[in-house]
Amino acid sequence: MYPIDLLSPSHLFSNIISVLNSAQLYSRKEAPGAQPTPADFEVNLQTNTGFLPEKPIPRLPEAYSAWENALTRAQEVLVLGENLTEEDTESRADGELWRSQMRGLPVISINDLKTDKQLLRRAHKVLAFLVHFYVHSIPPDQEAGSVLIPRSLATPLLEVSDVLQMAPVLTFADTVLWNWDLINPELPVTIGNMRFGVELFSGTEDERNFWFGNAKVEMLGVEMLHLFNEYHSLPNVSDFASVCKINRLLTRLVAIVDRIEETLTAMRDLVDPSTFYWQVRPWFNGSASGPSSPTWVFEDGPDASTLDLSGPSAGQSSVMHALDIFLDVDFKLQQRRHPAPSESNKRSDLGFMERMRRYMPGAHRDYLSHLANTSRPLRELAKSTPAVKESYNAAVSAVRKFRDSHIRIACLYVVSMARSTAIPVGCPVFAMMKRIERQQKQTGRSTGTGGNELSLLLKSNRDATARAAIKI
Repeated sequence: MYPIDLLSPSHLFSNIISVLNSAQLYSRKEAPGAQPTPADFEVNLQTNTGFLPEKPIPRLPEAYSAWENALTRAQEVLVLGENLTEEDTESRADGELWRSQMRGLPVISINDLKTDKQLLRRAHKVLAFLVHFYVHSIPPDQEAGSVLIPRSLATPLLEVSDVLQMAPVLTFADTVLWNWDLINPELPVTIGNMRFGVELFSGTEDERNFWFGNAKVEMLGVEMLHLFNEYHSLPNVSDFASVCKINRLLTRLVAIVDRIEETLTAMRDLVDPSTFYWQVRPWFNGSASGPSSPTWVFEDGPDASTLDLSGPSAGQSSVMHALDIFLDVDFKLQQRRHPAPSESNKRSDLGFMERMRRYMPGAHRDYLSHLANTSRPLRELAKSTPAVKESYNAAVSAVRKFRDSHIRIACLYVVSMARSTAIPVGCPVFAMMKRIERQQKQTGRSTGTGGNELSLLLKSNRDATARAAIKI
């Protein structure tokens, strides 16, 4: 049963009148004409993988085996540098040997990769993982104000990133969209037949489950992408049949968002907060990610201040950006909506969501721009068509509920852990206490993996979502 089915005869009649009255307003928008398809933006609806590729390739060609072999070795021997003490001589020696080998590698040309997007994606993932392994395996007593990324990694990563039009750092795409393979290649691509976390930093099941949880959200989001496409493919949005269809689409959207919220909440049973915060999350940090974090310097490359180097963040999820665009959530507080933003809302990083798009592959960013420039914005239709308002507001409410859950998860995994001095299992006590001492010298504010003040940002995004609702 859909909201429109619950209307009384009098309400039904008034809504029919409102549809007829809005027909003139949208008459010029009834026939969008020839439009690009999602496939033009590397959005895979036919294979039901959405922003994930049909299937990532498992390895680069032999000419790039030095990169692949280095990544395999890194996952075998490297330890998070923050956890190393002076007594960890073997781990220190393994790390220094691996980093010296990286410095000794030649700069390998990417010319043979440029004609194949799958090869470019794999190259970006491998190189970005290598850079993060290189930076974060350095012991704290060897850190300085900056860390030099050797040209053997810096040059090809910058070049691949330029072709893909994305940031030269580990991103959500590397860790989630491209970090999986099929359990059984003979079976279709479904969430049950996909193994996520092919590459890991910590080697823990908690890290693998973290990537799996994010990937499950992406796969659930594919149905949203189908829904957006259905809406924009309607012959018109002004007749009664179209309004009924839009209400059904929005009811489906609420159900999808509810399942996404359930997936997010379920991560509490799969990912231990202590393991995530102390053993997994530090590997994600990008350049100058905190007051005591070193600035990255790309050897023979541009100044780091001109590059996007924050690291991976769920804020880089293209499918969630598409949802916000579809509902016209105003994160930058540019539109007058009710209630007015609070002072804490105004103090948050208003440009964060827009900045996170620069970490996406360029084709996905172009899809979002295409979606944002539609000739039939849903929120404007809902404002002028009372029969759609209730369904639209229900969708906004579902996203707001999701963001409430996101705040609770962030508090559990980041904010509360940042305030804790509990010593995680397997982490040397001396090294842990040193880490705590270093963190206490910082500002004390918890930041997300995108480099933001987390609580302030998430609450601001939640409130911006709520303000999208239309007063009835």
